[in-house]
Parts: sequence; C-alpha cells; structure tokens
Amino acid sequence: MKRLRWIRDLISGRMDAGVTEALLGQLEATKEGAWLAMAMIGGEVGRTGAHERMRSIEHLGDEERARLVDELQSALVTPIDREDLFRLSRSIDDVLDSLRDFVRESHLYRVPEQIRFTPMLDQVIVGIDALEQAVRDLAASPSAVEVDALEAKKAGGAIRRMYQYEISRIFSGDELTPEKMKERELVRRLEIVGMAIGEAADAIADGAMKR
Repeated sequence: MKRLRWIRDLISGRMDAGVTEALLGQLEATKEGAWLAMAMIGGEVGRTGAHERMRSIEHLGDEERARLVDELQSALVTPIDREDLFRLSRSIDDVLDSLRDFVRESHLYRVPEQIRFTPMLDQVIVGIDALEQAVRDLAASPSAVEVDALEAKKAGGAIRRMYQYEISRIFSGDELTPEKMKERELVRRLEIVGMAIGEAADAIADGAMKR
C-alpha cells in the first residue's frame, strides 16, 4: 500500500499527506497535554492522576514523532523542506516534554494556588492552536502559513512576558523561601514551553518562505 502511494505521488507530484497527518497527531497530543495541565491547576484533576495521565500522552506524542520520521524517509513531495519539518517536529516535542515536566514538578513540589498559572497556559493553548492551523494551511492555503506562524510566535512572546512578571512577583519581599523557589521552577517550565512554541513557529515560517 505504501509503495502504491509512493508511485501515485511520484506521478501526480502531490504532497505526502502522511507527513501532515503525523504533525497534526503530534500537535493533538501536545494540546491534550496542555489541557491536562490546565485541568490540574484548576483542581479538576489531581496532581497524581495528571502525572500518570501525562505519561500516556507523552507516549502518543512520541509515536506520532516516530511516524513523522518514517514518513519523511519515504515521502517524495513534502509541504516544506525536510529539515524544517524535522525542526518543527522537534520543537513540538519540546513543548510536550516541558508540559510533562511542569506536571511532574507540580506533583513533586505541591505548590499551592497554582490557578495563577492559568493565563500562561491559556497562551500555550493559543500557540498550539495557531501551529495546528499553520500545519493545515501548508497544503490548503500556503499563503496563510506565515500569518498562523506569527500568531503562534505572539503567544510564545506573551508567555515569556508573563514569566518576567511572575518572577518579579516571586522575588519581591525580603525572604526567598523554599516555596518561592518551587514556584519559580514551575513558572520557568512554562517559559520554556513558550520558547519552544516560538521555535516551532520559526521552523514552519522559514519552511514556508523557501517554497
């Protein structure tokens, strides 16, 4: 079946849909991880349960990334350069890995009042949604990819600005307590998520510019 698809794409010059589907699968797992983190800080899911569930989500993301690598090895026509697709996939993987670390450290540190991280996670979801739209537009509307990537980049920038305000708040006062240091680590995890979203946006925008 794969060989038949290969021959079909060779004749038609059509882009290999398997690459796009793998990226979308990776993004879907990443978004599920972000929503799980949101449910955890809102108290809808316990920290222990979120920690356990995140392992399954991370496994799904890894499977989709492996699928992408496999598709790239056999694809004849890709929506953007293979190098940029690999960069994009790696950055998406970094987003999910950092969300995993956020949930794991929340489970370990037991920081109270985590609801204050909601605005940062809101922007994480906005960024993932924008990346998802950018991937869909690679084949359907290439001219829209740069706009989508810019939206993702803006979300990543907003997360980093929120991180700076949170750090200022955490370090205010005379005493730097262990609880403040734990909170700082959690905020730092979300900043890393924002950075990875920005890197993913750059990868897909760079790829679109080369077309």
